[in-house]
Amino acid sequence: MAYLVNYTEVSQEGLASSPVAQALAGLRANEARYYKNKYNVDFTVRNAAEDEETVAYVHRILQDERGITIGSEPLQTSCFKIESLRMAYVFYKSGLVINVMYDEQDVKKRAVGIKLSQGMEIPAELREKFKFARQKSKLAGEIRGSFFVIKGTY
Repeated sequence: MAYLVNYTEVSQEGLASSPVAQALAGLRANEARYYKNKYNVDFTVRNAAEDEETVAYVHRILQDERGITIGSEPLQTSCFKIESLRMAYVFYKSGLVINVMYDEQDVKKRAVGIKLSQGMEIPAELREKFKFARQKSKLAGEIRGSFFVIKGTY
């Protein structure tokens, strides 16, 4: 069942099993606010067990592009399209958030974003591969993030 993310009142709905649930919920709300403000799109999530297709899509790109296998359990997903831009998100129990931005027309707008919730350690599978920049957020506290450009076709 889909859940509309509220970005004014942060809710841990669907994320309570995470050891950093409040920070992860804030990060999810931060994403919801971004899409509402920039594109007027409501950000909805689903239980990852109900959306294996999105999880498999994100995991395939991580594996094919960088040989990365995420060790944490996926909790929620989001997948939507804005014109030719396809977005896919996976929110993990560890507090990790992976998003894939894939423009079907513009190859320069294809990337994977990696965000770490406040209070979580950098996962071993990402530690040696990325440097993380810090960003402050009213909803999520401190977000550490990185990205890489997608070279393949998906």
